[in-house]
Amino acid sequence: MSSKPPKTDFMALISGVVEPELLTPEAERPLREVVALRPRRVASVQKPVGEGTLKQRAHQLSVYLEAPVYDRLRDIAHDERTKLHPLILEAIDLLLKKRGAPSIKDLTKKTG
Repeated sequence: MSSKPPKTDFMALISGVVEPELLTPEAERPLREVVALRPRRVASVQKPVGEGTLKQRAHQLSVYLEAPVYDRLRDIAHDERTKLHPLILEAIDLLLKKRGAPSIKDLTKKTG
């Protein structure tokens, strides 16, 4: 009984860590070629601060809010003609300041 080949990580493939030849059927190649072409394990592929879109470089976080809290935040955003995202960032900035940590702006400055 043979084990399944390792799954090819799409992001590793497009970043050049995995060769596209890995996507061809393995049955057509000798076993030593298949073993030689296995994807390298990469601990972490992270872009430096400031590269790519916010969605590409940031972590996503889910927050569960009770309905009255969400409604009040939404009302504030409507009154200020903004979205919830900047209000949440403002709240995080206040928390960081209260704890004596650098601000979001300071933490995300481009170094170099």
